Amino acid sequence: MFKPKTNPGMTELSYKLPKRYSFKSIWKITFPILVALVMEELLGMTDTAFLGRVGEIELGASAIAGVYFTILYMLGFGFSIGVQIIIGRRNGEAFKTGKGFESIGCIFWQGVWFLVALALVTIGLSFFLSPPLLRSILSSENIYNASIIYVNWRIPGLLFAFMTALFRAFYVGTWETSCLTWNSIVLVSSNILLDWVLIFGHWGAPAMGIQGAALASTISEGISLVFFVIWAAFTADKKFALHKPVKPMWGELKQMFSTASWVMVEYVLNVSVWLLFFLFIEHLGEEQLAIANIVRSISEVPFVFSAAFASTAASLVSNIIGEGHPEGVVSVIRRVLLLCTVTMLPLLAIFALFPHWIIGLFTDIPSLIQGSVPTLLVMCACTLVTLPWNVYLQSVAGTGDTRVCLRFDVVALCVYAVYCTIIIGILKSSIAVCWTADGVYSLCIWIQCVIYIHWKNKRLYNA
Repeated sequence: MFKPKTNPGMTELSYKLPKRYSFKSIWKITFPILVALVMEELLGMTDTAFLGRVGEIELGASAIAGVYFTILYMLGFGFSIGVQIIIGRRNGEAFKTGKGFESIGCIFWQGVWFLVALALVTIGLSFFLSPPLLRSILSSENIYNASIIYVNWRIPGLLFAFMTALFRAFYVGTWETSCLTWNSIVLVSSNILLDWVLIFGHWGAPAMGIQGAALASTISEGISLVFFVIWAAFTADKKFALHKPVKPMWGELKQMFSTASWVMVEYVLNVSVWLLFFLFIEHLGEEQLAIANIVRSISEVPFVFSAAFASTAASLVSNIIGEGHPEGVVSVIRRVLLLCTVTMLPLLAIFALFPHWIIGLFTDIPSLIQGSVPTLLVMCACTLVTLPWNVYLQSVAGTGDTRVCLRFDVVALCVYAVYCTIIIGILKSSIAVCWTADGVYSLCIWIQCVIYIHWKNKRLYNA
């Protein structure tokens, strides 16, 4: 975490951010991340769009199983975000002194050993624990059977997904983000092609339905990892020493885990919110679950804008603290948030003005299109209100205070669970009204982050 007053007499108002933190630089870092995240979200959106033409059961099951997979994925992704924070801090320190860049390669390789072990353990446990777990929480036999098929073919992809998340952490932490765009193009294009072939059975392949969607995503992530390995082998700056594998160092791993473990739990809780929501909706019926999946897929588009800027904020905050200028943290957050707002508003306007056309991209079933419109409009309103929450949360994480981020998530999740119980479990509200729970959750985190950053900032200048 950043410590008070490293520069006596310097305040936020008197400190001027260096040019490397200009709006242009922030956008230059964010844009490849944004493209990468948008393209990767197309992975799930492609599955939804194809399965929306197969049937309501497959569409609903892919929602449950997809979120379940994402929860497991967040174990590795959360660790990679912790690694990114550490890499960002080391990168800032090395930039200031002109030496020490090779320590970043050491951090990367410690992450490799940990995530490979984590992936293998998670995959093994999932094959034994997923069936009884999903059986206990799903009421529809059809949804359960389809979900198990999806999970069994999707879980092996965790090994590939964990490694690609680590590569992303390295490139974002060192501000070398250009390759993320190309990697995502490879990922999504291969997934679209494989979805078309395996779901519907083209080019002599059997029509595998939801099983084909899961297999296509797994293979695509393997292709994505191969791309990263080749890119790093030919283009990675030698000063980072990625080309020099380092054996596991338990002291270094322990230090990394002390930061990353809280992020892992935080990200799992973040996605658990979606699983909790879909489990509530599943009891309202298969059609309502299908509508929720469609709108969730659409909502991922504005979310990735927020996530891209949030990832940039975390990296910039880590770097500027590593450079010894914690007084610039708030200014960095404000610049990132301004750019995030400007880029997201036109997108939300398009969704609100052309809801039928947007929904029609995901299904051709008239009842689902008509039923999804009110929920899509509510989603746009909620996103508009809670737009900054992710930027603030990841900025707090970028300071190194990952434990406090977890506390914020726990509080928000408790409020969310109570709210869902009332409006969905007790009142049996429409799916549009139920979607306001997403706004409640995000707003709860946002308020906590703003209060915390204000308190931290006040403490910094009055130390």
